[in-house]
Amino acid sequence: MTKFLSSNGRYEAIGFLLLAALLIVVIPAMTDAFRLNLVGKYLTYAFVAVGLVLCWGSAGILSLGQGIFFGLGGYCMAMFLKLEASTPEATAIQSTPGIPDFMDWNQLTELPFFWEPFHSFGFTLLAVVLVPAILAFVIGFAMFTRRVGGVYFAIITQAIAAILTILIIGQQGYTGGVNGITDLRTLHGWDIRTDDAKTILYFVNALLLLGAIGLSMLVRNSKLGRILVALRDKEDRVRFSGYDVAAFKTFVFCFAAALAGVGGAMFTLQVGFMSPTFVGIVPSIEMVIFCAVGGRLSLIGAVYGTLLVNWAKTSFSESFPELWLFAMGALFIVVVMVFPNGLAGIFTSHVRPLIDRFLRRSPAPLADRRTPDAAVGPAAAE
Repeated sequence: MTKFLSSNGRYEAIGFLLLAALLIVVIPAMTDAFRLNLVGKYLTYAFVAVGLVLCWGSAGILSLGQGIFFGLGGYCMAMFLKLEASTPEATAIQSTPGIPDFMDWNQLTELPFFWEPFHSFGFTLLAVVLVPAILAFVIGFAMFTRRVGGVYFAIITQAIAAILTILIIGQQGYTGGVNGITDLRTLHGWDIRTDDAKTILYFVNALLLLGAIGLSMLVRNSKLGRILVALRDKEDRVRFSGYDVAAFKTFVFCFAAALAGVGGAMFTLQVGFMSPTFVGIVPSIEMVIFCAVGGRLSLIGAVYGTLLVNWAKTSFSESFPELWLFAMGALFIVVVMVFPNGLAGIFTSHVRPLIDRFLRRSPAPLADRRTPDAAVGPAAAE
């Protein structure tokens, strides 16, 4: 409660409410179905950016492989949707009816064993969160217990993203290869390709994102969040104080991976496919840029950074598609050198002081206007 009543807590709460109003009321009222679905796709990337605020901003762990977890969550959801679309009736023309089309093209005659559990929607929902988190635990435990950090950890996660991309493309009969898993149609019989369905999925996506931000706020404002900041600033001092540094780092890395997995699953539902292009190095770096532009210390800023960069990407790439990657790199360099705290830093250093100055100059409510005698108390009046 004390944190909420503080100045920072009030601004954070107001920022959260304004973001909720923007996502739930303003954007749906001002955009058509196509643009709304486009914004919904942008919001799926915001899950990764929010996780990076905790992982990179709070704990100082820069991961250049968050696309791994985004892709895993997306593939888990895509596997369920593909199995629902691959009924024996719908695939009667195949050599082996009842399996996904790309498996039939690659001469598989039965469904692989690791696909079988994805007939269950409940298992799929668990897998969307647990599969990325388990892989993150394996990576984090292996790296952090050996005190691997900084640029070395960033390079290792980048290498894992490249390895996983090659693995997915190489196992075409099991994953769909370079094309990914496509032709996703229904969710429990509900056609997800219609404009009405995409609109509903946008609101589900927005509400889940707001829930992820709220949960991240609880983590950051707790004792755990303060320990993460201490790890970022003085890791050796925290270790000498008796804390298990590797355990804290592994937890926040897994938490960020789980959020990325949810974003990937919503991307699959919102867009209707999943491919290895969202797992590799380039999308992972782009996700870091989303976080940096918004402000790696601000959960709210990460969402605005994601929306701004993706809107600019869509607008700029329509006119100069071959120059977009150069523009993205230049944007990252400018942000790091000129605005190291991103949009949130600009607000904190330039806008917020003006608001505070205005509030200090505004007249106090009548209930707070007390005479000097009243301020002294009853004893003075006597």
